[in-house]
Amino acid sequence: MTSTLPARPNLEHLRSQAKTLLANLKEGDNAAAREFIAHLPAAHGMTPARARAAGFRLADAQSTVARAHGFKSWAGLARHIEQLRALEGQWDFVALQTDGRDMPAGMISHSRLLIDGDRFRMESPEANYDGIFTIDTAVDPMTIDINFVEGPEAGNASYGIFELHHDQLTICLGMTGVRRPASFSTRRGSGHALERLRRASAARPAATSGGKAPAEGRKTSAPVARVDTKAFDVEMTPMMRKLEGDWVPVQMVMDGETFPADWLSYGSRTVANGEMKVIFNGQVMAHAKVKLDEDAMPIAVDYLNMSGASRGKISLGLLEWNGGNPRFLIAAPGNPRPKNFAVIPTRGLTLSEWRRR
Repeated sequence: MTSTLPARPNLEHLRSQAKTLLANLKEGDNAAAREFIAHLPAAHGMTPARARAAGFRLADAQSTVARAHGFKSWAGLARHIEQLRALEGQWDFVALQTDGRDMPAGMISHSRLLIDGDRFRMESPEANYDGIFTIDTAVDPMTIDINFVEGPEAGNASYGIFELHHDQLTICLGMTGVRRPASFSTRRGSGHALERLRRASAARPAATSGGKAPAEGRKTSAPVARVDTKAFDVEMTPMMRKLEGDWVPVQMVMDGETFPADWLSYGSRTVANGEMKVIFNGQVMAHAKVKLDEDAMPIAVDYLNMSGASRGKISLGLLEWNGGNPRFLIAAPGNPRPKNFAVIPTRGLTLSEWRRR
């Protein structure tokens, strides 16, 4: 497995690189000689003059190119790229299981995975995820490392295993912060998601760029408050302790879109020691440290986001109780705190209500 290959690596292009490298060596190019010396075991310790006179062949040049990109052999590099080519296209979800629970067909029927080289885009009704992945085809089962670039998981990584049989793809992933699974299975509390997909098209999907990481210092639409992380090391008041534990959603409205009722039992909110995590469809939707202003009416909530594109930023919101159920109205980072629960939860706002599991 390597991270030094170009985006969407092409075997013919790399084969052409090897031919050019060999031709340059035979023409007496010192830079080409140094490439052989640096990466080809048979050339280690040679001077550039000896490398030029060694009579290296195309197979040696291919081995040099492969090793320069982190592979032990040209065959290993070729197998890696052929597997990437085999993964390209559009994949539709056939089944999804997280923590031993099967997701309903209606929840995954509108989701799809798009792969172009080592770039991917996962589209689902609750969110889109873009990123880059690397695979290791030299182990059994083959492994896949996913780096999220855009979407709720931006900046995070997941590690998994996969197998491909013709137009059937199976992936078992550890959710963010969970180690790589050893088998194609999940169980309650494992933190693993098992995805079974069917190829819908082998054509390279359009606009699958892997996402674009935010530029350092890029301005947002509104200034984001400077974070004082110590301010979130708060006293565990009776109200804070009341929010702890495992919860399932009663209602969820995100950016004006209401989650269907049959999806809700597949979401979860866990809170421990003032830190909360919301998971839907096997993906972390929110992860934050929580601070309350219990003297405000309604109660003011501050989230210090711990992961994803909003890592290190603060989201401002409100809390009220509906009987024993907490209701939250949370604004996106950089947006002002909503004034009350009468606000219509349109783009930039998330309304949720939870009941204890």
